[in-house]
Amino acid sequence: MYDFLRCTNSKVIYVSGYHMIGVICLRFACSQIDVSGSRKAVVIHVPYRLRKAFRKVHVKLVRELEKKFSGKDVILIATRRILRPPKKGSAVQRPRSRTLTAVHEAMLEDIVLPAEIVGKRTRYAIDGSKLMKVFLDPKERNNTEYKLETFSAVYRKLAGKDVVFEFPVTEA
Repeated sequence: MYDFLRCTNSKVIYVSGYHMIGVICLRFACSQIDVSGSRKAVVIHVPYRLRKAFRKVHVKLVRELEKKFSGKDVILIATRRILRPPKKGSAVQRPRSRTLTAVHEAMLEDIVLPAEIVGKRTRYAIDGSKLMKVFLDPKERNNTEYKLETFSAVYRKLAGKDVVFEFPVTEA
C-alpha cells in the first residue's frame, strides 16, 4: 500500500500513496528525536496544504511507517510559519494563525492527532517554571497510551515547553 524509499538525516522520500492522496512524489522534512533510553521518535513535517489529505489516512499511514521504522514512534506534523509581531506604525496586520501561540497550539493538536484534546491546565511552580497538563479524549486511550512519553518529548523539542499528557479521571 505504501512505498517509502528511505529516511535520511533530513528527508523522507514518499513514492506512492493511498488512493485518497493519489500517486505523488514529494520530499518531507524528517527528524529523529530521542525520547528515553532506547526509544526514539521520527517526526515527519507534512506541507500545510496537504494536511487535510494526510489526516484522512493518518492512522493507517502511521501504522505502516511504524512497521518500516521498527521500534520508533512516528508523528506527522503540518509545517507552519511563525511571523514576528509587526513593527510600530506598520499598517500590515499579522494573521492570528501565524502567531507563536497559535502555531504551538496547532502543533500540539497535530502531535496527538488520533486523539482529541479535551482540556488543558497550566501549573505555575514557586520557582517560576510552568508545566502544562493536557488531557486527552479517553476514547483513543488504547491507540495513544503507550505514546504519551513520546508526545511530551516531541513537543518539548519543537516548542521548548514542558508538557504532560494524561487521560482525565472519570468517576463512575
